Amino acid sequence: MIPLPTGLRARLVITFTLVAVTASLLVATIGYELAKEALVNRAETTSIDLVTRELGSITFPVGKLRQGEAAPTSKELNRVAHALSGPGRSVLVEYQSLIAADGPMSMSDVPNELYGRAKQSVVIQRKIIRSRLYLIVGAEVYRVNGGKAEATGLRAFVFFPLHDDESQLATLRATLAQTGTVIVLIALGVALLSARQVLLPVRRLSAAAQALGQGRLDTRLPVHGQDELAGLTARFNDAAAALELSVSELRSLEAMSRRFVADVSHELRTPLTAMTAVADMLSDEADHLPEAPAQAVRLVLKEIERLRELVEHLIEISRFDAGTATLNLEPVNVADAIEDCLGVRGWSEQVTVRASQGLTANLDPRRFDIIVANLVGNALKHGEPPVVVSARATENGLEVKVRDHGKGIPREALPHVFDRFFKAGAGRARSQGSGLGLAIARANVLLHGGTISVRPQNPGTLFTVWLPHK
Repeated sequence: MIPLPTGLRARLVITFTLVAVTASLLVATIGYELAKEALVNRAETTSIDLVTRELGSITFPVGKLRQGEAAPTSKELNRVAHALSGPGRSVLVEYQSLIAADGPMSMSDVPNELYGRAKQSVVIQRKIIRSRLYLIVGAEVYRVNGGKAEATGLRAFVFFPLHDDESQLATLRATLAQTGTVIVLIALGVALLSARQVLLPVRRLSAAAQALGQGRLDTRLPVHGQDELAGLTARFNDAAAALELSVSELRSLEAMSRRFVADVSHELRTPLTAMTAVADMLSDEADHLPEAPAQAVRLVLKEIERLRELVEHLIEISRFDAGTATLNLEPVNVADAIEDCLGVRGWSEQVTVRASQGLTANLDPRRFDIIVANLVGNALKHGEPPVVVSARATENGLEVKVRDHGKGIPREALPHVFDRFFKAGAGRARSQGSGLGLAIARANVLLHGGTISVRPQNPGTLFTVWLPHK
């Protein structure tokens, strides 16, 4: 099946060409039919006039003979046949039992219908005889006798060849076909040129829209004329200007928001440091306090730790938002880096590590530590043991997997686990983490040029990190 063209240019060209072809065919057909009718009418009129004139000039007596008149002889009939003949013609003259012929035709070539109608008037008929087209004119001679016209029985049949007329029509057909072809080609060229002129503003609008989509919000188009496309171009410029203004305002608000978060986070660091120092002192004394004050102290310590983690995460996120996060790559022993990450946080006894000691990769050690810490911390907080961390070299990078064996993340939450402040489950909104750990892990992975993904397991959840060779 031939696919239909879908482009506006193709449809315009096809429509324009079809109109031109239809008009050419219509004009050519009408012209050909008019020319054909004129040629046929001319041939018929000329033939009838010739036959009528020659038969009207007969001087010998025919029909009902008067006193003293002798019946016509074969010689007289032959003279009539010769008078009616001409180049390419064939003539038959019949009178009673006499037949005079001039040419190759015989009475068997005369159509029966024409033969019968020739008794009443001058009749004509076209017929193909021996692969050639002839116009046959048949007529009977009438003679006035006593003031009344009477049939004489003398009939003549003249075969006029139409070969020259057919040749003229064939030449006319060829000329019309050539002219039509030229007209169609001209129409096609005009259609292509017109389509190009019509679609040029559309292509400019398309290119401008693409430029807007790529972030070039200052894109504008010149407005020419006062037609519909000019109006559309003007509306596009207005929309682009409004979009540029809106995006500029949004960027300004976003920058203010980022700056506010960064400033607040940094400002919280100083009191948080003091609170942490006091909390450490209270932690040492909590075991010597009565139950109620000791429980309050522990609660305060827990909330201070959550606040410290949240502030650190906010500061880290603000670095990525500001575009100041950089990589400091160096060769890293992956197994040692993972063990150090777990040991510093006191997780070594809770996590199983599967990585060969000889495995090394070119990484930013601090950011790799953040990636592993956030993934393992998420597994310990929200999953169940055993938590397994495995690392292996692939053909073009390093693959690190972190899996827990808990209830797993709901499937509807999987597409959002790396979103900021997203927490799966209503009960986790207050007590479990900052909601930024996985977002920070993903940002650090992307900074390395890698990928991170999550898949449900049975049981548990599997996070997979791939970091390319640097």
